[in-house]
Amino acid sequence: QVQLVESGGGLVQPGGSLRLSCAASGSIFRVLGMGWYRQAPGKERDLVARISSGGTTNYADSAKGRFTISRDNFKNTVYLQMNSLKPEDTAVYYCNADITRLSLTKNYWGQGTQVTVNS
Repeated sequence: QVQLVESGGGLVQPGGSLRLSCAASGSIFRVLGMGWYRQAPGKERDLVARISSGGTTNYADSAKGRFTISRDNFKNTVYLQMNSLKPEDTAVYYCNADITRLSLTKNYWGQGTQVTVNS
């Protein structure tokens, strides 16, 4: 079994910062691309940022310049540093990863962590 466990969400004032973490655990051979997505009430789940196993990153336009994605390959963990947060960043943030185990690569989702930006 593979699990993605997120942490770091919460309530923050506009202009504040939060750091999300997501650790992959289980019988993992290799973790490939990892990323963060978010879903606001009544909206679709959208990409926030993604990072390859080699460190190549891509960001949604809304995240560029404010959010930074990084990863620790030894810990199978991905991070999302979010600065200058805005009310429109309020959403449930989901971790996503392509993980290889038993010679098979599958896509996995975490359970989500709530981020609320409100004064």
